[in-house]
Amino acid sequence: MPEPTAPAISLTPHLMNTYRRPPVVFVAGEGCWLRDSSGQRYLDFLSGIGVNALGHAHPRLHAVIAGQAARLIHVSNLYHHPYQEPLAARLAELSGLDRVFFTNSGAEAIETALKLARLWARRNGRNATRWLAVEGSFHGRTCGALSVTWPAAYREPFEPLVPGVDFVAFNDVADLEQKFDAGVCAVVVEPVQGEGGIRPVSREFWQRARALTAQSGALLIADEIQCGLGRTGNWFAWQRLGEAPDVMTLAKPLAGGLPLGAVLARNEVAEVLTPGLHGSTFGGGPLACAVALEVLRVIEDENLLENIRARGAQLRAGLEGIATRCGLVREVRGEGLMLGIELRAPGAAVVERALEAGLLINCTHERVLRLLPPYIVTAAEVDACLERLAGVLARAEAEYAAAAGSGAGGG
Repeated sequence: MPEPTAPAISLTPHLMNTYRRPPVVFVAGEGCWLRDSSGQRYLDFLSGIGVNALGHAHPRLHAVIAGQAARLIHVSNLYHHPYQEPLAARLAELSGLDRVFFTNSGAEAIETALKLARLWARRNGRNATRWLAVEGSFHGRTCGALSVTWPAAYREPFEPLVPGVDFVAFNDVADLEQKFDAGVCAVVVEPVQGEGGIRPVSREFWQRARALTAQSGALLIADEIQCGLGRTGNWFAWQRLGEAPDVMTLAKPLAGGLPLGAVLARNEVAEVLTPGLHGSTFGGGPLACAVALEVLRVIEDENLLENIRARGAQLRAGLEGIATRCGLVREVRGEGLMLGIELRAPGAAVVERALEAGLLINCTHERVLRLLPPYIVTAAEVDACLERLAGVLARAEAEYAAAAGSGAGGG
């Protein structure tokens, strides 16, 4: 198939202006590398914001996509197809939870989980409608998901949103205890915050949330949309924290690049959702589910959890080495192949310099460089990333110092 002709950036006036995109058009990819319309190659350490877990053009995913597309793409959830139940069973086996509802995205999965929490409380005779979320959290762009998302910049343009949300200070057990009461139907937690700056939740905070919800009959909801399905070196990030949640949301890497989300819940919680109360036209279609099953098989067959742990340790050690030489770096944090580099100045310019150097990363929380390489990344590719990033940060540090000396910079 011939590659599409790259549109001139100035000749694309029909897209809504929702993204600040650089003037680069990607036309092909292989493994951890992308190629643009001019032929330049880029080392992809963002993987579609954690979506392309197996990189680009993985041969096993290509084969499943081609084969399934030739057989059956969509039938709707009014009927069965061969892949939903096996995929649900495998996710249940990996997580210890029991039942699954499939969605198209992470935001839809969060919406489902929030509805489930209120319905669960009502069915158990509890007048509990409040959700507790965590400062720094990001759960999606729909109105319900925005309601439990912390940054005001995301929420305020669309207010009033869904009422009944309070935010707890990050990893602050005392604040959690103060704000938790009988009116809470669920506590929503990202075991590792992604958009919030790659911040892992503490074991103490998680276990206290688990105890409070269990005692009251509220639900503990784990948002594993970005940190789940192997990203941190475990199948799920909550597994390092102890007890399982009642409900868990998944999405980004689940179908290797195709849109697919999931909500997992223990049996008694899932059973309150009965026919007619919730649904999705496209969620869990045959193509996406067939690919997701193959994603899980590849992760196991290629021992990718072990690779994530090894390459994550290599990457973190290299980043911490850079931090000792670069005063621009404040802290390195994260787990597995979900790492953040907090800077002492805004990071947008660093991302631009990295792109010029052929390295794809992004900046979240204004000053945190986010690295989410594919699970298949090699030791040589980690070294290549570190070499490019070290040069980019050294130049950025010099530029910031020069700007500060002239009185034009700061931060």
